[in-house]
Parts: sequence; C-alpha cells; structure tokens
Amino acid sequence: MSTTHIKRNVYMTDELEAIYDQTVNFVANEVAPHGEQWEEDGKVPREVLKKMGALGMFGLRAPVEHGGLGMGMLASAVFSEALGSSTFAGFDVTVLVHTDMASPHLIHSGNDEQLARYMPGVLSGDCIVSIGVTEPDAGSDVAGIRTTAVKDGDGWRINGTKMFITNAVYGDLTIVAARTNPDNKYGISMFLVDADTEGFSVTKKLRKHGWLCSDTAELLLDDVFVPDSQLLGVEHRGFYATMQNFQNERMVLIGMGVGAAQRAIDITLEHTQNRPAFGKTLFDLGAIRQRMAMNQAKIDAVRASMYHAAWIHDEGGDNVKEMSGVKAWGAEVVNDVMYDCVQFHGGMGYMSESAVDRLARDARILPIGGGATEVMLEEVAKRSYIQ
Repeated sequence: MSTTHIKRNVYMTDELEAIYDQTVNFVANEVAPHGEQWEEDGKVPREVLKKMGALGMFGLRAPVEHGGLGMGMLASAVFSEALGSSTFAGFDVTVLVHTDMASPHLIHSGNDEQLARYMPGVLSGDCIVSIGVTEPDAGSDVAGIRTTAVKDGDGWRINGTKMFITNAVYGDLTIVAARTNPDNKYGISMFLVDADTEGFSVTKKLRKHGWLCSDTAELLLDDVFVPDSQLLGVEHRGFYATMQNFQNERMVLIGMGVGAAQRAIDITLEHTQNRPAFGKTLFDLGAIRQRMAMNQAKIDAVRASMYHAAWIHDEGGDNVKEMSGVKAWGAEVVNDVMYDCVQFHGGMGYMSESAVDRLARDARILPIGGGATEVMLEEVAKRSYIQ
C-alpha cells in the first residue's frame, strides 16, 4: 500500500513519520493475517495488545514520568490513521478506546497513587481500559446519564447500567461516569472500577453490524462499592473531564476512518485496473476513474482538516469547532467513499469475505459514535454565530 501521502503532511516530523510507518508495518504483519479469525471470535487476543505495549505504542500520550512519550494530539492523529490501514476497524477501535478514549481520563485526572497503580499495566497491555459513560437513554447527551454514586462512609455506592461499552467484556478497568449531585445535571463524577469488583458485571456481550472483532458490553452496576481512592479527579467535575477528551475521541475515530478509506481506495484502484470490462479494464471507464479521483481528493481534504485541528490543540488553541466539523463532514465522506468502493467491486464487493464489504460495514458507525453528526453540526453552528 502507498504511504507517500503522509510524507506530504506539513505537520509531520521524523518522529511522527516513524510512528506511522511502525504502526502500518505492525498491522500488516500482526493483524491483517489473523483479523478474519478475530472477527469470528469477537475479540482481539490479549497477546497482540501486549506486543503493542512492548513496542511503546500505548504510551504516545502518557506522561514521560510515567513511562510514556508525552506527545500531543498529532501523535494520536498519526497513530489512528495508521491503524486504519489494517482493514479491521474492530481491532483499531479496541486499541484506540484503550489509548485515546479511556486512559486519557486516568492520565489527565489521576492522582500520583492512581497513576502509579494503573499506568504500568495500561502501557504494557496488561490492564486494558474502557470508558463507561453511554447509557440506554444517554449517548451524546452525557448530562442525561442516570447511573448514581452515593457517598457511603469511606467510599461510594454505584448503581446503574451502561450500554455500548467497548473493551468491557474482556478488559480490566472501566472508568465509570455516575451522577453524584442530583441537584445539578452536570454534577457527575468519574470512578475507577476494576473488572472483578463485586456487583460489577457484563450482562450481555452485544452483537454489532460492524467492528466485529471488538468486544462491546452492556454493563450492570448493582450496589457496587468503591473506596474514595477510586474517585478519579474532582468530585462533581466528571462531566467537564469528559468534555475535555471528546475532541481527541472524535479525532481518532476520523483518523481510523481516513486510514480505512485510503486503504479502500488503494484496494479498489488495484481491482479496477485489473478487472476486464468491455475489452478494457474498469479503470479505463472515465466514470469510474474520475469518481475514484474525486474520492481521493475528498479523503485528502478530510485528512488535512483533521491534522490541522489537531495542530490547533497542540499549539494551545480551542479546536472544538474545527474538530467537530471534521468529525461531522469526515464521517460522511468516509461512508461515501466506501459506497463507491463496494460498487466498483461489483458482486464481489457484497460478499462477506471481501475486504471492502467489511470496510463499508465498519465505517457506518462513524457518524454515530463519539458524537452523532447532528450533535457535531450543532457544536459548529453555535460557534459560528456573528457576535
């Protein structure tokens, strides 16, 4: 597959290019040959995640003092795009929930004792993390969660349910959002809940349209007791901690989508250039050739917008408008590209053993997860009013 597009990115450094190349090579050698079996199994083997940990891939954003590289959002953009080349987005999201959606809460809000206790396992892959915010009646509307945590002596009693929680079936630690101030809709706190905590259980492993090799859980917290030492960050401030990480979560979803769309384009170009049709090849048909050229132009534009939004953050700016916009538009573009790639594979594109079939199924969640397109557009709109 071609990686030359990444070299033309103005935000790239030698270090970021090395991360990109290392990750692309890893997924080509360690993921692609085995991904179809993982899809059937509905899980990513822990030994693969530990290999990534041993290579330092889980520490790009972790503080240097806790064994990480202390890099910025651009590192996550590079990493997520490179993971997307695997063609198995269930693997990609397993990794990215751990590195960029869940563990950042620990990194940003954890005290010294919590960081010392959990970070070694997080970086090595011995402690896989999930983020328990979404509920049956509260997705993008975080303030609508109903799970409660009530003070009980030297700890808290947590009761509620969580839905669509990636990594929770086979993971080790879930960062749970619970309402701690019933008088304030934003009065939410975050708690570190180990998988073996009494009263904490996976009630169902969910079957999905795509992302088949990622595990997704419905969780029950039935009178779960956690000591005060498991409160993550400041009491009643968990809503704001969640908002702080949303831009990163949105970005890595688009990053993996861009990587996957680029891979789909490359696969489809190879197919159309070799598929005989009407005495020539499919690629010789102008309608196909030009639509694929437009698809490449669109993905190049999404990629550039994503990296620019990440750069704004790394420079200390507020990138909510930019990242929300690229999440909304980019997710639609990725799905449009996948549609054409399936179309140009003809009947084979509709077969489940086809890579483009899997890529198209996996892409459908992008306009939903990490903030639905409609919510993202509102984020842009309310920052676009003329004052």
